[in-house]
Amino acid sequence: MLTTDEFNRWCYRLNLSQQTQRLIEHIRSSEPSRRVGGGRENVAGRYPSRKMRCTISFESHTVEFPILFTLEHDDDVLEYFDQPPSIKLDYTGKNGQKLGILHTPDFFVIRSDGAGWEECKTSEDLKKLALKSPNRYVMKDGKWSSPPGENYARPFGLYYRLRSNNEINWTLQRNLIFLEDYFRTDFISVEPKDKDNLIKLVSQKPGILLSELLHQKEIKADDIYILIVSSEIYINLDETLLAEPNCCPVFSNSTTAQAYQLMINAPSSRLNLGVSFIDLQVGTTIIWDGKVLDILHLGERNVTLRFEDEKLIQLKRYELEKLIHKGEVKSLEAEQSFNPDKDAWERFYQARPEDQEEALRRYQIIEPYLKGEKRNDETTPARTIRDWKAKYKAAQQKYGCGYLRLLTHRNVKGNRLSKLPQNSLDLMEQFINDNYETLKQKTMWSVYCSLVDSCEAKGLMVPSYKTFTQKVHKRSSYEQTLKRQGRRAAYQKSSFYWELERTTAKHGDRPMEICHIDHTQLDVELVCSQTGRKLGRPWVSFLVDAFSRRLLAVYLTFDSPSYRSCLMVLRICVQRHGRLPQSIVVDNGTEFHSIYFETLLATYECTKKHRPSAKGRFGSVIERLFGTSNTQFVHNLLGNTQIVRNVRQVTKSVLPKNQAVWTLGSVYEYLTAWAYEVYDTDEHPALFMSPREAFGLGMQLSGNRVHRLIPYDENFKILTLPTTTSGKAKVQPSHGIKINYIYYWSNLFRDPEVENTDLPVRYDPFDAGVAYAFVKGQWVQCISQYYAIFGGRSEKELKLATAELLKRYSNHHKNNRVSAKKLAEFLSSVEATEIVLEQRLHDMEARSIFSVIDGGRLTPNYLHLQESPAIDVKAKVFDAPDSDTKELFTEPLVIYEEF
Repeated sequence: MLTTDEFNRWCYRLNLSQQTQRLIEHIRSSEPSRRVGGGRENVAGRYPSRKMRCTISFESHTVEFPILFTLEHDDDVLEYFDQPPSIKLDYTGKNGQKLGILHTPDFFVIRSDGAGWEECKTSEDLKKLALKSPNRYVMKDGKWSSPPGENYARPFGLYYRLRSNNEINWTLQRNLIFLEDYFRTDFISVEPKDKDNLIKLVSQKPGILLSELLHQKEIKADDIYILIVSSEIYINLDETLLAEPNCCPVFSNSTTAQAYQLMINAPSSRLNLGVSFIDLQVGTTIIWDGKVLDILHLGERNVTLRFEDEKLIQLKRYELEKLIHKGEVKSLEAEQSFNPDKDAWERFYQARPEDQEEALRRYQIIEPYLKGEKRNDETTPARTIRDWKAKYKAAQQKYGCGYLRLLTHRNVKGNRLSKLPQNSLDLMEQFINDNYETLKQKTMWSVYCSLVDSCEAKGLMVPSYKTFTQKVHKRSSYEQTLKRQGRRAAYQKSSFYWELERTTAKHGDRPMEICHIDHTQLDVELVCSQTGRKLGRPWVSFLVDAFSRRLLAVYLTFDSPSYRSCLMVLRICVQRHGRLPQSIVVDNGTEFHSIYFETLLATYECTKKHRPSAKGRFGSVIERLFGTSNTQFVHNLLGNTQIVRNVRQVTKSVLPKNQAVWTLGSVYEYLTAWAYEVYDTDEHPALFMSPREAFGLGMQLSGNRVHRLIPYDENFKILTLPTTTSGKAKVQPSHGIKINYIYYWSNLFRDPEVENTDLPVRYDPFDAGVAYAFVKGQWVQCISQYYAIFGGRSEKELKLATAELLKRYSNHHKNNRVSAKKLAEFLSSVEATEIVLEQRLHDMEARSIFSVIDGGRLTPNYLHLQESPAIDVKAKVFDAPDSDTKELFTEPLVIYEEF
């Protein structure tokens, strides 16, 4: 961010008025004017910006987030602010009425040569808005503009810009996301020896594929990406994807890349690469995977192919050219391959950068003349141009080729027109729209009867009932269900999003790029390990990697989803993998909007994205995993709740609560064994390999990124604990710090330099007896004034007791303030024991979870059960933890060998 002096110098350089300076200063000092929401379709979230040193909100990951990402990595952008204060737009409505609205743009951007407001919309939305408000949204010369916004900004010497998804380079977006871990640090470097070897290899073989470099044993993937970020080797990030290393050439510099691309891609100068070449023309017949296709349409970006059975398929032109280059698509009638001219390629490889720059300059000069154009401002002698053209055409004769095809026209046979008159067809459409596709949900027969009466009254030909039903079924089932039953019912029939553009991959391009967190209640009843009391069904939290489908962390608790579950699952992830994901996708549950959760993600620079509510497909990866865990693990446990789906068939003898024998700790121990060993090593149907193999292979190709590792130490554990609203607490002499009605003390608070200062604090939600304060550069443990009573009690138990106290005081006492003393006295009473008994049992069971998380094992008597036979574990028979337990599984359960 700009300092005050830098900002003042920037204003002086642009000669901004005092009024404009005050306006920009107000924007820079203001909080976002509103909290964004994703709506029904959009994915909203928060991005941790290094440039702005704070999180920046966005409400769409298809327009706002890519543009935000562009602003973050654009050197011309000095600062940018999300949701700046509202501005007033005055314009004339479609009906001629004068309108004035308060509008909140998406960003206010300060660039090196100016500043202004930027609003992000999809091109589809802009077209709809232009029809509704033609004077506010205007298309001119292929660009969208907003005259009211420009009129507001002009007096200040600022700009107002509409930005659409058409200007987003999705290839560059994916590459920047892929490399973001390397952009986020200034302290990584490559060993000089490794750096020299890598640069030498790339220089000796321009255009070497990234995949070839990654398979070199002496080269590390991290070194390649570090040199790309530092511009010491070159990859065209605008056009080639790092996630597709087999199609990603690497060069020593941009000049070499331009010369290489010119030699292999110039349409009139095809050098021999040892692959087949097809002249792409409308009517050309090709063979792809044994199928014969005709090129029906050939555009600048898209190609339409037609199969022999008249079916059509559309591809991006670059995709077809890539298939041709690989030799997967060939010409039907003629194939012409070239033997590589070694002398020509050797001369190219040996050329110096200066020679390549000169070659590029000459090509740019003669390019218009090759197209038959003339330049009046040409300064190069005509004789020189003729000489260069002659050499160019001689090379074309030697290395270029092309084929012409005949156009194929196929006539459609048969009568495709309806025999019904147009009036009858129009009336039938009207009845389907106005009578059938409504919330009344009339039957087709009743609507058809009304149609017959109307046709007879108007003297029109009556369509048959079969024709009417066929017409109904030909209409969009999604639109029909939407009109008859609403959007929730129609969502099940909505089409999947088929990604035909190079947008961001929905599952990421590498492991730990996109991960999902969600919770569900397990279908099993549990009991207390000490008393055998029925405690109900637990909640499980999963953190899954979308790229490899690997379960990174599992957490189990009796408490309903809260920020505590979110923080614990992130803590487990760091414990097991030493890092956090680059972005985390969550639903709109309140626990994911917790300030503690967002603070932890911002601290470790993780992007948070909220998927739209009631749109389960956005989280299909983790939703399917919940089903897999049920079928492979939970439904094999005694006391599972499958039977209650047919509640009328459930009797007391088969009621799951009466069959419950598992405790929270025992289920968690076996659940993690299934998740981390069984599921992790089984072949996944979508990957054709196990999640563990996919994760390892992805890390090998995308780099280990060791600079992003997070040490799992006490400091990290403390950072996963919640804090106060302000994040600090004041040290009061002889009392200490006060958190949630309770004072906590440390002997370091006696230091005069510490007294009456505000310290960063954290408290343990599972143990109210302790808290932590950051004193003189280190976290210190503080003890509660009533440690004997509060020790081991959870935050949730204290909230239950506090709520009960407030209820009593509001009814009987004028002084309804809750103090630590009153709370301690109440917790010691018999009344409190009755109120919080179940929560205490839940908290007691949770301690066994922490034991397993920390690498411990449950004690042999952790189950309050009877006799049990041995458990079959992957062809090995192991005795159950307690020989006196009853059968643990209704059928043999596969766990892992080392268990």
